[in-house]
Amino acid sequence: MVPVHNQRRTSSPRRKSPISCFSCLRPRRLFTLLKIALPLVFIICYTIYYLYDPRGHIDLVLYQRDWIQREILPLSPLGGCFEPERISPLYNISEAIHGKKRFEVQAGVTMRMGMDCYDFAGTIKFVEGEWTEEQQYIPPEERAQFHTYWRVDLARLDERQEYMLKSFFATQDLPRSRLILWSNGDLSPNPIVQKYLKLFPDSFALQIVDIPELAKGTPMESHRFLNLEDKKAWVDGDLVRLLVIWTYGGAWIDMDMLLTRDLSPLLEHEFVTQWDCYDKIYQAFNGALMHFHKHSPYLCEAFHLMAHSTPPRSPSTDWGAILYLRLWRRLLNESIPPFKILPFCLSDPLACRLDNSVPDPFDPDRRDGKWTGRPGEGLEEGGALDKALGKIFSVHLHNRWNRAFPQGGWVDRLLLRRYEEDIERKIRIAGEL
Repeated sequence: MVPVHNQRRTSSPRRKSPISCFSCLRPRRLFTLLKIALPLVFIICYTIYYLYDPRGHIDLVLYQRDWIQREILPLSPLGGCFEPERISPLYNISEAIHGKKRFEVQAGVTMRMGMDCYDFAGTIKFVEGEWTEEQQYIPPEERAQFHTYWRVDLARLDERQEYMLKSFFATQDLPRSRLILWSNGDLSPNPIVQKYLKLFPDSFALQIVDIPELAKGTPMESHRFLNLEDKKAWVDGDLVRLLVIWTYGGAWIDMDMLLTRDLSPLLEHEFVTQWDCYDKIYQAFNGALMHFHKHSPYLCEAFHLMAHSTPPRSPSTDWGAILYLRLWRRLLNESIPPFKILPFCLSDPLACRLDNSVPDPFDPDRRDGKWTGRPGEGLEEGGALDKALGKIFSVHLHNRWNRAFPQGGWVDRLLLRRYEEDIERKIRIAGEL
């Protein structure tokens, strides 16, 4: 029999805990390890940068799986708005959907590389002289209608909001156009509004939103969802957007946009826009700039989908981007040609790669005067950015109402100052007629 004390001597030695092992790394050994590891990491990162293009986009959005299964993937039947007997006599389906168009507004690819999207935008233009012929006076109600919306209970309409109004009156063909500013309160006493009503009485009008009245004759008539709203004006703003265009027809322009040229070439199509150049699977579309004809069956189907779905989350884009996607998939499922989707840069050139997005409007210009580091023409008048702005149709500022444009920056030089000059020129020409 082995003595007890010998058993203790021959037993296995106790293993050291991970903490005690880590403590074995003396400062000198740890320093030596870092001297090897850090240069190695640098070499690997530099090699990846040299051999590959690291410019990309990280946008992490979490969607609940049960919400996707319930709201996105199922394809419920359409509401029958495209049946011939239900199409409004005010809507010419042969012309709107099947008619021959002069311009192509869908590229079919994302156009993330270089200036592809801007070059495509440059193809959507009238032939020189085609849109400048003299024409008789057109009554305001018969002109191309444009709509925008401002909630007076959230913020005062001030100088920042005026920029969109300036951009409209500076860039659009006013004898053929009218902008209607919608609101949930009376904006007529506002001095900014009064100024443009006096300057352009036939091209500018005010309307107060009456949602129940606008919803009459749609699947949303007297619906319990009509009174929904949120503090960001997302849910109610998206509803107003659709109801207004359904009732009056025309183009919608969000108040946080700066127009850069005449929208007329786009208006032969019914469209929404691409959210960005990355094709977000559940948020691919944007309605900040959109166009539909009066009593369009596309909008009728949108109202049917809203009326027969769960209430929108607040705040959310459930009645905006999500709704357009759900409708688009149902149209395809029933072999109905869907509405068009404008490429991102036509309305939102901030929403792509670092090397082809326009510079942030609220940051000072680069000191070297270049646009994202390109050699040659850059931010100067007549440069690469200036040419790109002349091809696209707007710059979407994505709210950011509390930010100011840098004095002398590209927005100030290439857009705001020109708005003033163009408006003065139009006022002078109108006075000479």
